[in-house]
Amino acid sequence: DVIVTMKTTAPLLMKALCSEMLATDLADYLVRKGVPFRETHHISGACVRLAEEEGVSIDTLTLEQLQNIDARFEEDVMKVWDYEVSVERKNSIGGTAKASVLKQIDNCVAFANSL
Repeated sequence: DVIVTMKTTAPLLMKALCSEMLATDLADYLVRKGVPFRETHHISGACVRLAEEEGVSIDTLTLEQLQNIDARFEEDVMKVWDYEVSVERKNSIGGTAKASVLKQIDNCVAFANSL
C-alpha cells in the first residue's frame, strides 16, 4: 500500500542531496584512470577530510587542492560532481541508472503478474 500511495517531490529530493554522496564517484574516477580501488578509497577519504577541515563541501575543492592530495586528478575530475551522471553511471543489474530501474520495475511487475 505504501508504494501505491507514495508521491515524490523532486525539489525536496534534490534539496536533500549533498556532494559528499559523490565521494565514491571520486574514487571511481581514479579507478577509471587505472588506480586500484583499494588506493582510491583512501584518496577520496583524504578529499572528504580536507573538505571537512576547510569547512566546505567536497565539490568546492579546487583542482589544485585535489592534485595536492593526488597528482593523478586531472581537469576532468570536476565532472564528477554531477548527480545525474553519477546515477546513470551505475547501470549494472540493480543499479540506479534509469534503464536499470525500469528493468527492475518490469521484473517486479512480471513477478506480481505471475502470482
